[in-house]
Amino acid sequence: MAFRATPGRTPPGPGPRSGIPSASFPSPQPPMAGPGGIEEEDEEEPAEIHLCVLWSSGYLGIAYYDTSDSTIHFMPDAPDHESLKLLQRVLDEINPQSVVTSAKQDEAMTRFLGKLASEEHREPKGPEIILLPSVDFGPEISKQRLLSGNYSFISDSMTATEKILFLSSIIPFDCVLTVRALGGLLKFLSRRRIGVELEDYDVGVPILGFKKFVLNPQQMPLLWFTRPTRELRELNSRLDVIQFFLMPQNLDMAQMLHRLLSHIKNVPLILKRMKLSHTKVSDWQVLYKTVYSALGLRDACRSLPQSIQLFQDIAQEFSDDLHHIASLIGKVVDFEESLAENRFTVLPNIDPDIDAKKRRLIGLPSFLTEVAQKELENLDSRIPSCSVIYIPLIGFLLSIPRLPFMVEASDFEIEGLDFMFLSEDKLHYRSARTKELDTLLGDLHCEIRDQETLLMYQLQCQVLARASVLTRVLDLASRLDVLLALASAARDYGYSRPHYSPCIHGVRIRNGRHPLMELCARTFVPNSTDCGGDQGRVKVITGPNSSGKSIYLKQVGLITFMALVGSFVPAEEAEIGVIDAIFTRIHSCESISLGLSTFMIDLNQVAKAVNNATEHSLVLIDEFGKGTNSVDGLALLAAVLRHWLALGPSCPHVFVATNFLSLVQLQLLPQGPLVQYLTMETCEDGEDLVFFYQLCQGVASASHASHTAAQAGLPDPLIARGKEVSDLIRSGKPIKATNELLRRNQMENCQALVDTFLKLDLEDPTLDLDIFISQEVLPAAPTIL
Repeated sequence: MAFRATPGRTPPGPGPRSGIPSASFPSPQPPMAGPGGIEEEDEEEPAEIHLCVLWSSGYLGIAYYDTSDSTIHFMPDAPDHESLKLLQRVLDEINPQSVVTSAKQDEAMTRFLGKLASEEHREPKGPEIILLPSVDFGPEISKQRLLSGNYSFISDSMTATEKILFLSSIIPFDCVLTVRALGGLLKFLSRRRIGVELEDYDVGVPILGFKKFVLNPQQMPLLWFTRPTRELRELNSRLDVIQFFLMPQNLDMAQMLHRLLSHIKNVPLILKRMKLSHTKVSDWQVLYKTVYSALGLRDACRSLPQSIQLFQDIAQEFSDDLHHIASLIGKVVDFEESLAENRFTVLPNIDPDIDAKKRRLIGLPSFLTEVAQKELENLDSRIPSCSVIYIPLIGFLLSIPRLPFMVEASDFEIEGLDFMFLSEDKLHYRSARTKELDTLLGDLHCEIRDQETLLMYQLQCQVLARASVLTRVLDLASRLDVLLALASAARDYGYSRPHYSPCIHGVRIRNGRHPLMELCARTFVPNSTDCGGDQGRVKVITGPNSSGKSIYLKQVGLITFMALVGSFVPAEEAEIGVIDAIFTRIHSCESISLGLSTFMIDLNQVAKAVNNATEHSLVLIDEFGKGTNSVDGLALLAAVLRHWLALGPSCPHVFVATNFLSLVQLQLLPQGPLVQYLTMETCEDGEDLVFFYQLCQGVASASHASHTAAQAGLPDPLIARGKEVSDLIRSGKPIKATNELLRRNQMENCQALVDTFLKLDLEDPTLDLDIFISQEVLPAAPTIL
């Protein structure tokens, strides 16, 4: 930035009167947008999670670092089986980029880590396994590492004893494995310098808090759809919020809350930048809007029924710290000037020293004009004009235009002036007056910047000291945002509230609908489901192709899943019993990188269901066995179903859609109340097949594959031949090759031979019929007879 004051002897053209000095300034860069139109968020870097785990004597210690909010999460020592199922659940839930552990492990952990390491080359890629020396996980050294850490959420004014007491109230130091895992994690973070790889070495990895981690979707609303829950209190609390917003009188409130939520942005990312002193002007404006929107949410929720838990939490936990943060930012930050300058600037009357320096800076142009006029009076009369400019970090300089006779460097010398540099045909000098200005005024611009940066740092410390309430704002706001979206979908598509009944095992759905298919189809036929007792635990669904079997299976699974995440469902009524898992074999996710055939992928899905499904599980299987020989596929399907039927009342709730009609015709499944046969209703109208898409009792008589082939556009002769072969197979008769093509070829060969014979001239004395017969007729005989 440069200030310029230029007096001119004879300014050309229209302008100031002759002899009157004129001041000119470089135009400030226009702001990117107005206060409301600023680009609020940069593209976020993908979050990374780094997990540290220890397992000893049947107990598990877990801690991980999340780069999205720069917090460390820990799980107090928890018992786990040698199969480490708890650890697997944690890995499934947080999906870490790396797993850090001690190089000294027992056999069970070694096997588990070996299995994880084998997944590193698969798609999706497994976590990186990092082994640190066991000394890095020592109890005492880990404890000292925790207590000596530099944490922004701990005030510098705390004494060492107060710091220990504060950390002891957060971290369970009596859980030895957890403390060791935390110590190992801190060692890994300092060694890898996660998030601060390009910073100076004295800049540490930002840690904005310690949080207790539990395997409970209640603590992670963004993971509701990846981790359904059976916690009835939590599910009903979500449904209460949705039901409240579905009431017509609450529609305006829902819209107002939605507008407020649209201004709540990624606070953890801003806090991370503050910790690293990388805060931008846009961050302050985003934070200001976020805090004031959060206060608006709090005031709105205080007017809503406090019997609904979420409204009560927002009303109570959005504390006055938010008002303090908003007040500080509003009173200190000059957003308009910050946008114009593209840097942090403060409002007037915050710091008298800054205000005085800014007043001097504002009055500098007119003052420099006077100084330039005096300098011009002492210069050679051949010099038409001069300027006194101010350049940050350099100071005040006298600038004159380069004259034609100034060719060599020696021509630049002027008595009483110190030549500095040449730039854009302007010669810059230091004079006695400019040196005096440097002494009197100093580097105003840089001094103002330094003082405003110090104020920004102090403001950052105030905000970071209240980081916990900001993190809680994001947690509760995200909950409300999800439930408002679910309420909007329930209102638009006519969903109903599901009911949870621990008394039944399974689900009961009346007139359920597929949530996506009903939006795509012109008409959608709803179907009911009842698997809430010991009767018909295995439902075998047959029917023609394209009759709706797969849609029905997906419909049952989606309605159950939606109910277990706390959403209204597309059905007239839905009663959800005790469901602990949903296993499916519906869609084969093929990928060259997996190196597996389609049938092997299908087998893996079914094997997971066979090995893990319990009496409270829902299993959906669509067309299993079609990827291999029909006899082998039928045998495998029958074997899987008989395995489950042999469990008796402990059999899971199984829905199987199949075109293997032999499964019923050959009576491959035992007769009994556990098996129920269903079909999709159809009607033959002449040669046409009419689909009713209605589930009913019974077994399909045929797959009607020829009808589906005709719809796909296969030629009629191919379809006719297919039906012929199918009928022969069913009747047990031999299949003979069709003679139509052979007869057509024979006629073509006969016609060609006759045409050749008719072209012969029998009166030609040179014609030898013996040669014609031996060369033409006899070779063609096998193709004619």
